[in-house]
Amino acid sequence: QVLLVESGGGLVQAGGSLRLSCAGSGRTFSGYDMGWFRQAPGKEREFVGYITWNGGNAYYADSVKGRFTISRDYAKNTMYLQMNSLKPEDTAVYYCAQYIGGSYSRGNAYDYWGQGTQVTVSS
Repeated sequence: QVLLVESGGGLVQAGGSLRLSCAGSGRTFSGYDMGWFRQAPGKEREFVGYITWNGGNAYYADSVKGRFTISRDYAKNTMYLQMNSLKPEDTAVYYCAQYIGGSYSRGNAYDYWGQGTQVTVSS
């Protein structure tokens, strides 16, 4: 059993920053690639970013590239999403997920998901 718990969401003004956390337990967290997705009201879930199991590579959606950074703390079994220069269009519920295979930008490549954390960016 894998449990992923996101935290760190909140309300921030445009141009501000937030850092989301994804704490993992259960199946060896450090041995898996991980991803971040988001879903805005009335929209489909979309890929945000992905990081390999060893943190050596990370890939981002074009919409967040240069503004968002994913990192991992293996001692804490935690993954982070640092979000800078936030825009109102970044408003969404953000989810972390554990990768099992396939295209990393697709939701069906992940088997375990957190419950999500709300990020609201005001203009």
